[in-house]
Amino acid sequence: MRIASWNVNSIRTRLEQLTSWLVRAAPDVVCMQETKVEDGSFPEAALSEVGYRSIVFGQKSYNGVAIAARFGLSVDDVKKGLDGDEEDVARRMLSATVEGIRIINVYVPNGQAVGTPAFAYKLAWLERLRRELEASYRPDQQLLICGDFNVAPEPIDVAEPKKWEGQVLFHPDERAALGRLMEWGLVDAFRACHPAKAAYSWWDYRMGAFRRNKGLRIDLALVTRPLAARCADVSIDTRPRELQRPSDHAPVVVELSDGAAPPGAAPAA
Repeated sequence: MRIASWNVNSIRTRLEQLTSWLVRAAPDVVCMQETKVEDGSFPEAALSEVGYRSIVFGQKSYNGVAIAARFGLSVDDVKKGLDGDEEDVARRMLSATVEGIRIINVYVPNGQAVGTPAFAYKLAWLERLRRELEASYRPDQQLLICGDFNVAPEPIDVAEPKKWEGQVLFHPDERAALGRLMEWGLVDAFRACHPAKAAYSWWDYRMGAFRRNKGLRIDLALVTRPLAARCADVSIDTRPRELQRPSDHAPVVVELSDGAAPPGAAPAA
């Protein structure tokens, strides 16, 4: 099974790029963030035409998450939002069980600037996510949390770590909050497969950041150890970022074997 995550940064703006990528990359599931569209205006028909059914949790102009799965795959137990969310909360999390794998699609708050209420909200949101894991799931389940975390885990995940140190996306408090989430029983699937590889999933639109490869790896796939044992590879597809008017994020693709870890697979540690 191939499960992808992509912050599309407006699905209506990027719809042709998305459907073309689905045809080419052929993931079984794609989790999308920043769809920026209300549920009634989500382009379900366009995704259906290329073979996917959609589950959506969106809002006008901002935020929004969706999960699209190939027709024929079982999709059960859909949950929208975090436990305790208010009625009008930003649409940031969507969960479903696809073929027995619990998938949690997240768009973690950006945080805006260190020391602001938005930054405190980001840290609190990550803590709420950890509490939901503790209350509702077990580390021995096959579970994947993927999406735009707006946090780069380690210096290797930042092209210019000294420049970003202490800033939003690479602040010690954010990284500690991400670490506490992972302590519940999660593995960074990309880093498990590629322990020493510097690769990025987001590049600022400004100052030729993509051309110069001055990016950060903030789009993550965190898996429980039973699912980590099935990870054959995790890749970042930068080709959509090369297009005209692209999203500033690239898709992350997790490839899972059908059973135990294949021969030669990287250890999940």
